[in-house]
Amino acid sequence: MYERMLNKAETPTFEDLLRYSGAPGQLWLALDDYLKTELGATALIRFPYGKDYGWSVKYSKKTKHICDAFAENGAFAGFFQISNAAVDSVYEHLTPYTKDVWAERCPCGSGGWIDLRVLADEHLQDLKRLLHARMTVRAK
Repeated sequence: MYERMLNKAETPTFEDLLRYSGAPGQLWLALDDYLKTELGATALIRFPYGKDYGWSVKYSKKTKHICDAFAENGAFAGFFQISNAAVDSVYEHLTPYTKDVWAERCPCGSGGWIDLRVLADEHLQDLKRLLHARMTVRAK
């Protein structure tokens, strides 16, 4: 379960990515709308980071990378780097699930990379909190 779309030879459409994600695809649509309207992001379908990551939508604002959203069978996952300061600014509002994901992050500099699987609305709300903090909180 939660396999990613790994066939690099066939470029999917956004609708293909949503369909592959199943019911959480509706949550991805909400994220897509939030990133574009609230954070001014643009979207690009791509196959980044090598053969084990699969197809994603890269969201960015001008030249700043916000996150990649990866299609998974029955889910989608937000993958991004975030500073400790940004996480600290919203940590008390995160669900235990997201706090566990943060605890297991891949450390990098003064923060780390997280891969937050979205299965329910509370995960989406945490992802939006983190991405907003990522874009607005300056690292110390």
